[in-house]
Amino acid sequence: MAHQATPSSQKALMMELKSLQEQPVEGFRITLVEESDLYNWEVAIFGPPNTLYEGGYFKAHIKFPVDYPYSPPTFRFLTKMWHPNIYENGDVCISILHPPVDDPQSGELPSERWNPTQNVRTILLSVISLLNEPNTFSPANVDASVMFRKWRDSKGKDKEYAEIIRKQVMSTAAEAERDGVKVPTTLAEYCVQTRVPSQDSSSDLLYDDLYDDDMEEEDEDEDESEMESVGEAGGISPAEDGGTSTRRYDNQDDSGNEDS
Repeated sequence: MAHQATPSSQKALMMELKSLQEQPVEGFRITLVEESDLYNWEVAIFGPPNTLYEGGYFKAHIKFPVDYPYSPPTFRFLTKMWHPNIYENGDVCISILHPPVDDPQSGELPSERWNPTQNVRTILLSVISLLNEPNTFSPANVDASVMFRKWRDSKGKDKEYAEIIRKQVMSTAAEAERDGVKVPTTLAEYCVQTRVPSQDSSSDLLYDDLYDDDMEEEDEDEDESEMESVGEAGGISPAEDGGTSTRRYDNQDDSGNEDS
């Protein structure tokens, strides 16, 4: 029985999830909100050391559209954030997450907006950069933007912005404890090493389910076509030899042609 084809967006997301598990972006932890739903991810962000966010544990959701990567996902903080480029509801306002349309009023170049070559890794890096270097030219939170500029221009003498961030960081400690997470506070702890996920992880099982089905379909199609070609070459039809004729190419390239 033929399996239902897996949407290309699911395949793309599964590949990205495995890549991020095997080669994590430092300062982030990625999980699925639900094991069976590849379109909703939960992100835990650790505040980078030597910044206002040091020691913070910030949680967010990434929600992907069904036509990903042709349309951008949304990135929403669940943790309360006071930041020039984060709306009150937690939505992140950043060029890379804006649809690839020509909008002169936005002040953004088309090249700064989303395109299908972007991925979750570039989004995460953009978000962590945004935390430390807000864009105050088109703020999502005007009050936070004004406060940040006062703090920056006074070289830290105006402490209002820094104090709000410090309180938010401290308020995340309880959730980190509930989640059993040790938040890194040094560069050595913050910088992660490449790791391979365990073989019994739910994401690996999901990956195998997605791709094994497709591979089985492809193998079946290839076997049938090979059997037919062998039968025709030998003057025997698949019906005449009972469909038992098979042929194996030990050295075969992606095009299906035998190596010379």
